[in-house]
Amino acid sequence: MEGNFKYNDIIMNIEQTILIGSQLVLGAAAVFLAIMIWSKTKDIAWIFLFISIIVAYIEIVFFILRKMQIISGEFTELLLPSLRMAFIIAAFSVIIIRRKSER
Repeated sequence: MEGNFKYNDIIMNIEQTILIGSQLVLGAAAVFLAIMIWSKTKDIAWIFLFISIIVAYIEIVFFILRKMQIISGEFTELLLPSLRMAFIIAAFSVIIIRRKSER
């Protein structure tokens, strides 16, 4: 291959390939189901969880793009995991606030 792009840099071994492939397939299934349920619910806590699932899948895609040296990763490496956790925290906060207000 030409340039800085080396096949061994992308796929170091078969285990890593299987791991990335399974993350892509399972992540795509989770995103598909989240979008299907999202259209049926108006609950903000569930919507925050759905968004965190979508962000987790985007995180996987950006990981692959960084491994292929298509994008640089400093910004996405820091932002996406934090963003995913922020949506999960928001979802649980909504649930806690809702439960307290019911008492």
